[in-house]
Amino acid sequence: MTEEPPAEQPPAEQPPAEQPPAEQLPASQLPTEPPATPAIVLGRNQYGKAEVRVVKVTRDTARHEIEDLNVTSQLRGDFAAAHLAGDNAHVVPTDTQKNTIFAFARDGIGSPEAFLLRLADHFTGSFAWVTGGRWEAEAFAWQRIRVGGAEHDHAFVRSRQEVRTAVVVAEGAERHVIAGLNGLTVLKTTASGFEGYPKDRYTTLPETSDRILATDVAARWRYGTADVDYDALYASVRSLLLEAFASKYSAALQATLFDMGRAVLEAHPEIAEIRFSMPNNHHFVVDLGPFGLDNPNEVFFAADRPYGLIEASVERDGVVAPAVAWEGIAGFC
Repeated sequence: MTEEPPAEQPPAEQPPAEQPPAEQLPASQLPTEPPATPAIVLGRNQYGKAEVRVVKVTRDTARHEIEDLNVTSQLRGDFAAAHLAGDNAHVVPTDTQKNTIFAFARDGIGSPEAFLLRLADHFTGSFAWVTGGRWEAEAFAWQRIRVGGAEHDHAFVRSRQEVRTAVVVAEGAERHVIAGLNGLTVLKTTASGFEGYPKDRYTTLPETSDRILATDVAARWRYGTADVDYDALYASVRSLLLEAFASKYSAALQATLFDMGRAVLEAHPEIAEIRFSMPNNHHFVVDLGPFGLDNPNEVFFAADRPYGLIEASVERDGVVAPAVAWEGIAGFC
């Protein structure tokens, strides 16, 4: 009889390998929990009525005066319930803000800065939950039409020069006043060049020490005090900007920008800083050689795009600009 081979025995179970305690495991092997989803909350907010066109005619004599503003009012404060619960108890209607602008104009406008300060004080003083806001204005200039060599009493022509701007930001009891101008188009036919710049395989621009320099100045300056004659300061700043642009050789638009800002700050300690946005409106000398003509920097092609864009702030050393003052101003300035 053939003996049966003994049945194979299953291998004996091995005790599980000891695992080091969790605190000894490498970080990559530690059990992880899915990250918590951040709560969704309401951030900073403001609201109001934008671009209210208000024209005030003062006609207490036969010689009328005209003031023309484009005003935006934006309130800041406790408006969370309106966003989160549809509760409008704190929502001062934007239509009310528009009507307030017209009503305040009945007593006269004055400087745009002073008018905006009046609006800021009204809204923060009338509604306890309105803790601040931002009010902005553009002022459009009108000049009297001359008839027979004399200025007419009640006929005007719209000035196509720059637009005066103003911004008032209220944050609690603080008031930040920023004046400015936009679209001040200036040009000089010489005393400007551009040399000494780096060149690579893509550079085609030739160096020059005699070129047209043209730009549209946009500038805003922040007052360090509210105790100023805003109209007089505006006229002075405008004049200083023009004088600085014209009076010195320009090695680049950057250098001219700084000269303009420095002139303003040196003349007016009331101004804490000034910011600029200035396109370089290129004028290229036209090659008249194919027509058998020379061109000694007399015939130019004025290109509207593309253009260089130079932006900078000119400040007083050690003076820190409050961020809230510039918040909400689109672009560099």
